[in-house]
Amino acid sequence: MTGQASHQYKHPHPAVAVDLAMFTLRDDVLQVLLIERGLEPFRGQWALPGGFVRIKENLAEAARRELREETGLSQSYLEQVGAFGDPDRDPRERVISVAYFAIISADKVALQAGSDARGVRWCAWNELPALAFDHHHILNEARAKLLEKMNRTTIALEFLPPEFTLTELQRVFEAVQGAAVDKRNFRKWAESLSFIKPTGKLRRGGQHRPAALYKANSKAVLPTPAGLLTSPSEAQRKADTIAAYRKGYEDAVAALHRSFTESEKAALRAVGSR
Repeated sequence: MTGQASHQYKHPHPAVAVDLAMFTLRDDVLQVLLIERGLEPFRGQWALPGGFVRIKENLAEAARRELREETGLSQSYLEQVGAFGDPDRDPRERVISVAYFAIISADKVALQAGSDARGVRWCAWNELPALAFDHHHILNEARAKLLEKMNRTTIALEFLPPEFTLTELQRVFEAVQGAAVDKRNFRKWAESLSFIKPTGKLRRGGQHRPAALYKANSKAVLPTPAGLLTSPSEAQRKADTIAAYRKGYEDAVAALHRSFTESEKAALRAVGSR
């Protein structure tokens, strides 16, 4: 047959989908974007936005498309959480889902339900309804990934406006982890961070004391997941390859040294036992 592939796999092909855990802060509460399903299975239940990957899309393109369809945003912090492939996770067929989490500003988004959804809304983390498929599991994994990233990167700044107070930064951490943070220790830690710096300005208003405003340090590079928002340069790819080879070489040398050390110890034990 003309145009037929030179080879074909005989085993069944699973479908591939992407699901999005979209996080925001509203009134200092961590919230998640949910859609009400308009089709079976789980018609009428709430679920994460998502859909099947198109034939000519890669995973990142599919995730960005779903983000755009639900929020109208073409750019947002977006990072892969992992793959979810329980054989029974979707009653229709064998579906493997690759989940992403996104951080978006709720006040800049005009929510719009996709063609297969009856409704869309923000839902507070502690008020989540029963979710379709395995989406509770996906959400828990996404939040765990978000927490882990907050402990070692500048990702918390994605929730904040360009200028913010330390109290607002503290509220981000408290909202995501769902627990209060000691104010004195947090401020001491925050003031030691290199990726934020004071603006020299104060926020005034209300009955509270004026609060110092901070912003991201222009010398700090915000984390960007490779392959999603930007494409790595050829030079960067070469550097990554060289680094991988170097690490492999160093690991091999270390393993060889360990092997010789163990051999010498065994030889000494053999001599001592005679």
